[in-house]
Amino acid sequence: MIVCITEKPSVAKDIAQILGANDRHNGYYEGNGYQVTWTFGHLCTLKEPHDYSPLWKAWSLGALPMIPARFGIKLIDDEGIKRQFNVIETLIKTATEVINCGDAGQEGELIQRWVMQKAKCSKPVKRLWISSLTDESIREGFKSLKPQTDFDSLYFAGLSRAIGDWILGMNATRLYTLKYSQNRNVLSIGRVQTPTLALIVNRQREIDNFIPEDYWEIKTLYRNTTFNSTKGRYKSEAEANEVIERIKDSLLTIKSVSTKKGKEAPPRLFDLTSLQVECNKKYAFSAEETLKYIQSLYEKKVTTYPRVDTTFLSDDIYPKVPGILEKLTPYINFVKPILEGGKIPKSKKVFDNSKVTDHHAIIPTNVEPQRVPLTREEKLVYDLVARRFIAAFYPDCEFASTTVLADINNIEFKATGRQILKNGWRELYIKDKTTDEKNDDENNDFMPEFQEGENGPHEPSLLKKQTQPPKYYTEGTLLRAMETAGKLVEDDELRDAMKENGIGRPSTRAAIIETLFKRHYIRKVKKNLQATQAGITLIDTINEELLKSAKLTGLWENKLRKIERNEYTAANFISELKDMVSKIVIDVLKDNSHSSIPLDNDSDNKKKPKK
Repeated sequence: MIVCITEKPSVAKDIAQILGANDRHNGYYEGNGYQVTWTFGHLCTLKEPHDYSPLWKAWSLGALPMIPARFGIKLIDDEGIKRQFNVIETLIKTATEVINCGDAGQEGELIQRWVMQKAKCSKPVKRLWISSLTDESIREGFKSLKPQTDFDSLYFAGLSRAIGDWILGMNATRLYTLKYSQNRNVLSIGRVQTPTLALIVNRQREIDNFIPEDYWEIKTLYRNTTFNSTKGRYKSEAEANEVIERIKDSLLTIKSVSTKKGKEAPPRLFDLTSLQVECNKKYAFSAEETLKYIQSLYEKKVTTYPRVDTTFLSDDIYPKVPGILEKLTPYINFVKPILEGGKIPKSKKVFDNSKVTDHHAIIPTNVEPQRVPLTREEKLVYDLVARRFIAAFYPDCEFASTTVLADINNIEFKATGRQILKNGWRELYIKDKTTDEKNDDENNDFMPEFQEGENGPHEPSLLKKQTQPPKYYTEGTLLRAMETAGKLVEDDELRDAMKENGIGRPSTRAAIIETLFKRHYIRKVKKNLQATQAGITLIDTINEELLKSAKLTGLWENKLRKIERNEYTAANFISELKDMVSKIVIDVLKDNSHSSIPLDNDSDNKKKPKK
């Protein structure tokens, strides 16, 4: 009997139907030589400190650092989990072969490996690796099962992440709580959580310390077109008024008119982070909500695997594109031109095997969305994914940028304008103002034709403005900052290069942000994320740059990615973290520069560790 282990009951049901395992039993399906069972996500977890030594049960500075000689796992203490594990364990004992059908990613690999280890599985194990849950994808996956050993490096990376988080989180949390916390309220420290909080605190401090400065801008209206002084900002009103006096009775003369034509490629396909950013910007969905909706769309078979960090497709998807487009019936008017236009374009900006590792970008599947019951929120997320996919096969948007230079009594002015010549992919977003370029008062949508040498009267104006502080992080901009280790990056190619050093993984960043909310270290004011006093004080107390630096945490993340690629060893990563934590313990125990940290009265961290 071949035993298949999936990550969720719903996935087990789908796979069982494909395999012909139609007899339902308590905790599994059976039939046609298969038994299909499931976990509920994590059934196992790393052991807690007291599981290794009774001396580590009580919170004590003298017991730190706590570093087990060998890490172990245990079942999560839940009756339902224990019952399901017993089912899995029993099935494995009589199996001839086991197929790991967990989610095809680092976390999914870890979940399944721990369960099989706990069940003492000694049977041959194969791996099902698929990017969608459609019937076609499942069938193809079972035709090309791989040895589980092909994914050992993925497991070692997930295991290293879990152990690394345990070493740092368990030790640093106890260390800072015992050393600095009033009333022993828990001060939660995490490998990704703390540098993320530091990003928010540092941004808030920049805003709080910002001193606005007045400045003045000179504009003038000529033929219903706004011209701006090329000097830009004037630091004093008197200086600006002198210019106004100098130009108000003089004619504006056009000196030059230049027009450049350009093209704008379709936006990249979505990875998880960019989808979360877009959903936060358009619909104010939190990162966690977006992950929930796109995960549900994946389980309903209408979109592909969501926990990805690439915006590219592999070449093997190209032949499937027409079939996917044909099933996007709600978008038939947009799809028709692609299908009727001959050969579908294959751009390197969309298809690039070198940019795809485990999974490709998030796209629709060949399951028609109207055949599946979707919530309002799921429809909104699906619409973003579908339009982005269709747009990838549309022509570039063509535009003309015009720059007009003018002179008024030897003072230079400039007007700029941009005109869309061919909408191209923007046809899909005509009514979507958030996707269209943002126009400010320095960019004229439509400009009349100007001739060099023409002149005429104009209407000057003086605008008083103030310098603006940086903006608070929203969940969307914070996700981008986590992806690029705190650096503000607009260029897609540069962002791709920096993902290697981002903090956290696409699949875990939403949970990190939610943890900061639950710990009452941050709060949301409208869409803005603000640090609470407890969060600010915690970051101020941490002298160890390693604990709060997004850049340094990004370097750890880079090493975890290298473990996946067999370019670095898990043993080295864990050894480095052990050395680092030992040093941090010594440094903090020596520190007498801080007083205790007060936490907000509404904090949910009321558990007092035992002395």
